[in-house]
Amino acid sequence: MKNLKPCACLLAACLSITFQAQSAESYNDCSVPALSTCPQPLDKTLPDVKDMLTWNQQDRVVGFRNDFRSYPGDVFRHGKSAPLPYASRNLSAADYRLYGQQYHLQDYVKRNNVTGMMVIKDGRVAWEYFGEGNNKSTLWTSRSVGKSVVSTLVGIALKEGRIASADDPVVKYNPEVRGTAWQNVTVRQLLQHTSGISWDENYQNPKSDFARLTRCEAGKQTYDCVSKLIINPQRKAYAAPGEVWSYSSGGAWLLGDTLEKAVGMPLAQYLQEKIWQPYGMAHDGVWHSYQQGHHDVGAHGFNATLEDWGRFGLFVLNNGQLQDGKKLLPDNWVKEARSWNQAKNSVSAAHPEGSYGFEWWNNSVPANAGDVAPKEGLSHQDTLWALGIFGQMIVVNQKENLVIVQWSTWPEAEPSFSAQPLEGSLMFNAIANTLRTH
Repeated sequence: MKNLKPCACLLAACLSITFQAQSAESYNDCSVPALSTCPQPLDKTLPDVKDMLTWNQQDRVVGFRNDFRSYPGDVFRHGKSAPLPYASRNLSAADYRLYGQQYHLQDYVKRNNVTGMMVIKDGRVAWEYFGEGNNKSTLWTSRSVGKSVVSTLVGIALKEGRIASADDPVVKYNPEVRGTAWQNVTVRQLLQHTSGISWDENYQNPKSDFARLTRCEAGKQTYDCVSKLIINPQRKAYAAPGEVWSYSSGGAWLLGDTLEKAVGMPLAQYLQEKIWQPYGMAHDGVWHSYQQGHHDVGAHGFNATLEDWGRFGLFVLNNGQLQDGKKLLPDNWVKEARSWNQAKNSVSAAHPEGSYGFEWWNNSVPANAGDVAPKEGLSHQDTLWALGIFGQMIVVNQKENLVIVQWSTWPEAEPSFSAQPLEGSLMFNAIANTLRTH
């Protein structure tokens, strides 16, 4: 690895606010030189990204906060920052019961390997936590929280008319899918993960489609490798589009690729121009790129500070409205994004109202969960959950005027919903209830 270079010596690059892709050769211990400040901490030894699904706990901490250094990335720059005020609240009364045991917020943080958490109530930071050496400058990777960012960008593209309708077939904007099983799938069906196209998301099977995608990302010619994996003429449909829900990072990648073709720029640039600078984010971020300056991955790979994760949650909470009153999202977009689809498998005994919207989850306390409390707090009809493997979260509730963001290194990528996801829904119910009554 190259010697450490102070960011001050790259002042011209750091002060530029134009979109810029950085080549892999420009990486060094000061992370990505195009960033206006150097995120901390700068870990010297990084885990091998091809083994991401089997990293140990410390590897996950180091790997997730150095994701932007581990892969090629496109920088999305901040402009003039809008202040995020603080108004500390006492959350000591926030507790929950899980299978007969009572826990408090400090227990939750420890039990769930939380490395960063922020609670924003009424537009003010009510509570903030950093662990494992993370701090306000740390860029943490989103994993599939990035899907919810892409979904929001799709909403902006619809508002701008760059995508005419969510019910347009993907092939209208992405001719690469012509002649494949994806040809008749619509933008809406990609948003809802109801394409009906086969995809194995298994995080424990080294032969799964997701594991193969991870290996593509660790190699060279990533865009070609991933596109051949997903837009494969041999990939078959198992159901008619819209009939069956099945979570698919392959479909999410295709949605991001289609969005980029529709707007004529990579995700990082579109995010910078439409949200990051207009909404007043405080820090630059980096998006995992498969072709720098041309294509960023739609399934994950968004890296930003905890504060700016929170600001993104506020953007959604405020229906995409800027400080000057301009609305960037279509009317009712956020409500539609949390209209849980009724396809087979989305509806279950745990979530009879449906589990998934426009790349946002319904992670309310399952209807069939026993010996847990509080079951009420953040209602399923008002709450969007952006969820990423190993415990990354952005939770938005417009009724409570509440945003909660969380970074974690769960021991499992996707534990049973009766484990950490349930514990999160209970804890966040307790936080909402405490903020309402204290």
